Amino acid sequence: MIGAYSRRSGISVIMFAATFFLGCLFAISTAIEEAVKLGPVSENDEAGKLGKVIGIHLGTSHSSVGVYKSGHLEIIANEQGKRITPSWVAFNDNETLIGDAAKNQATFNTERTVFHVKRLIGRKFEDEEVQRAIKLLPYKIVNIDGKPYIKVVMKNGETKVVLLRSHTSSVST
Repeated sequence: MIGAYSRRSGISVIMFAATFFLGCLFAISTAIEEAVKLGPVSENDEAGKLGKVIGIHLGTSHSSVGVYKSGHLEIIANEQGKRITPSWVAFNDNETLIGDAAKNQATFNTERTVFHVKRLIGRKFEDEEVQRAIKLLPYKIVNIDGKPYIKVVMKNGETKVVLLRSHTSSVST
């Protein structure tokens, strides 16, 4: 039960969810900025009335953001200039790392690096796939009200508990 976690942990969950939400908004705003740079959808749409289409691909191993305009799809590059971002999120003492930065530090921060959660999203804790993941993945998956949550214990003892669906918004930054 969520009540088993301290009030401080509850605040961590809220802060963590807010970080993911803001990360998703950042990715979308970056894609919109790139779409605006591309200009009107067609020669007959000088005012940009037809708009552009933004797509977000959340994959098991990688994610990407693209803009579709005039029959052309442009995949937007991330901060490292890559057009795909690993679907990994990690927590260290000072910050939340996303993508390549999270993946690159995974060998020495295994229990605080989250990855391969896509196939677990929306499942119940008792589901076979969740139970298999608990045995194979290095990070903790805990049961709160029948739903799988990721539990990350920081070096300072602070605990972050996150519903699996929250992970995806971080990756789309």
